Amino acid sequence: MNVMKPIMNDTIPRGGDWVYETKYDGFRCLLKWEKDSIRLISKNGTDLTATFPEIPSACQTEQSLIGARLPLTLDGELAILNNAHQSNFSLLQQRGRMTNTDRIAAAASERPVSFMAFDVLLEAGESLLEEPLQQRKQRLRKLFNDKSQLGQRLYAVPFSSDADAAWENAFRYKGEGVVAKRQTSVYKQGKDHRDWFKIKNWRTVTAFLTFYHTQNDYFTACVFHDGKPVDIGKCKHGLDESASDTLRQLFVTNGTKEIDGYRLPPAVCASIHTLDLVSDEIREPSFSQLLPDMDAADCTVEKLNLDMAMLPETVEATNTAKVFWPSVGVTKGDMLAYMREVTPYMLPFLQDRMLTIIRCPDGVDGESFFQKHRPDGAPDFVKGVEHDGDMHFVCNNLESLVWLANHGTMEYHIPFQPSDRTQPVEIVFDLDPPGREAFHLAVKAAKLLKQLLDNLDLISFVKTSGGKGLQVHIPIPPGTMSYADTGIFTQAIAWTLEREYPKAFTTERMKEKRGNRLYIDYLQHGEGKTIVAPYSPRKRKDATVAAPLFWEEVNDDLSPDMFTVANVIDRVQTNGCPFAPYFTTKQQQPIDKIINMTRE
Repeated sequence: MNVMKPIMNDTIPRGGDWVYETKYDGFRCLLKWEKDSIRLISKNGTDLTATFPEIPSACQTEQSLIGARLPLTLDGELAILNNAHQSNFSLLQQRGRMTNTDRIAAAASERPVSFMAFDVLLEAGESLLEEPLQQRKQRLRKLFNDKSQLGQRLYAVPFSSDADAAWENAFRYKGEGVVAKRQTSVYKQGKDHRDWFKIKNWRTVTAFLTFYHTQNDYFTACVFHDGKPVDIGKCKHGLDESASDTLRQLFVTNGTKEIDGYRLPPAVCASIHTLDLVSDEIREPSFSQLLPDMDAADCTVEKLNLDMAMLPETVEATNTAKVFWPSVGVTKGDMLAYMREVTPYMLPFLQDRMLTIIRCPDGVDGESFFQKHRPDGAPDFVKGVEHDGDMHFVCNNLESLVWLANHGTMEYHIPFQPSDRTQPVEIVFDLDPPGREAFHLAVKAAKLLKQLLDNLDLISFVKTSGGKGLQVHIPIPPGTMSYADTGIFTQAIAWTLEREYPKAFTTERMKEKRGNRLYIDYLQHGEGKTIVAPYSPRKRKDATVAAPLFWEEVNDDLSPDMFTVANVIDRVQTNGCPFAPYFTTKQQQPIDKIINMTRE
């Protein structure tokens, strides 16, 4: 069957009859689920079942829960999720081209796809095409037992009547956009309707146009990189007929004739809408407008990266060309772009935590200072929190994080509890070798520590410190342990490792007495103490980051300088965030074992 397709629109329709949901950048398909057959059929009728075997496998695992509702047809999107509202279309395309079963199996294991269900078209063999959307959404909710997830790979796309909140999610997470749907609409195939609309979350970049391709009416867009023009893609659509004619005539009249068209030197500038930058090329480009007053020299790769980052309009980026890490050539603009991109992954760990920051207004080689009180002149979106008679602050939103970065914040350190609690919500071990040359001791300590935690059935997470060591995090349910309890636990674990490996590890606080041993800093986990936040940049010459790791990465190939401001975003979007399950794990921890251990 031909699926119902949303119509492109520039603005979000509003009113009580509309609901809004995230638009995922994926493959639209139908999940046809029968007792003895589970198939994925694309909107073009292609069978994708063999290409994405993790979805049928996930369905089979959950089939006993929904057997009475079969046969069932769900409409949705196949997506590889970067975060709750953003998917990775580039990786999905790579998956879609695979034909080798071994490669498919490996990819399904390493970075599996999810099926994002947003509609029910058939339930228990009954067609629901004539039911209003509102009723179909209720059926979907019941199918998922009022939860967002069924098993490991099946999701029900949440929807809301709040258009502003839906758009805020798309912007904050840099999602593809929003789909608005009329609640009373029935399911109509194709685009013969006025009931579903898609609104894209365009990134708007500036470029100069250098070549007009006469065969297809495309224009080559470029920016300057180190003073030389580099091609970022080709664009054709978006201008009205008059502007398009003017642009073509400009190239034909003034350009140099070549085999495929006409060439002009860098002069004609335009703003261009795009969804993404993939392999240094803009994706789904569309002209916004020509910019006759813009100087082509201002169209640079540095500006392109900031434009693609989509900084919030409430923060005016300043001095973006200032070099913050001279030895690796990383600028303040690079750091701002990094902080914007890392927001969906970092911000949950800052939420409601009173921050201690290190500010370096002139970069890593300039003066720096600690700050834990709310900065003077901070805007209202930087929330103040009163504590012991002083005004501290938290970073609860994108605007706050970018504002702090724009004011030279390089490091973000957090306590182990939210500002409204006195008990910790996580336990952290800081594994501190004497220097980077002894990083192998941190790897050894982390692997041994994980064995001890595994024996207690505790789920742990590991990250680089961004300096010379590793840090192991254990999320715990709020209100279950006091700092006195966690102190007994961390001491017992640290002493166990020290006793078993006295030549490698120590709990000696005096640095001069440690020798070449790794310091297990269990005392750093305590009331009033802090730890560097996941994904925080560090004040180090090489622009390293406190990078979350997968446990299988903790091996002899791991190095403390591998993860930097320049590469961590690509890493998390390619491999996923290792700390993604952190907050759901918190409630699943069998905490009774360690509580009993601390109170024996």
